Parts: sequence; structure tokens; C-alpha cells
Amino acid sequence: MTSKNSSQMEVPQAKEAMDKFKMEVAGELGVPLRNGYNGDLTSAQNGSVGGEMVRRMIKRQEQEMAGK
Repeated sequence: MTSKNSSQMEVPQAKEAMDKFKMEVAGELGVPLRNGYNGDLTSAQNGSVGGEMVRRMIKRQEQEMAGK
């Protein structure tokens, strides 16, 4: 069984849109995320961005499934 890198995109063509989405969420949360190295940010800061992204994606999918 081959292991897959968890940071690999399922749809590589979506990378640019996901990066833009990540930067938008970070800006709204006040997290000073930059392109490139962000090792100076805390895990809480990084986690808040990822968590909010997931919440928004789930909400959008639920709305699509509900026909809204």
C-alpha cells in the first residue's frame, strides 16, 4: 500500500484557489499569514486558519446538498 502525502491536493488544479481562500480566511481572522515560510506563527494561529477553512467548506457543501 502506498502512503499519500496529506498535503497533496486531490485536485491539483484547485491549488491556486485554495491558496487564495487560505489567505482570505487568514486575513479575516487577523493571522499574519504570508506566502512562503510561516514558521514564526503559532500552531494555534495556523490551526485557526485551517479549522475555519474546513468549517466554511463543510457549510458550503451542506448548502449545496440542501439545494440552497
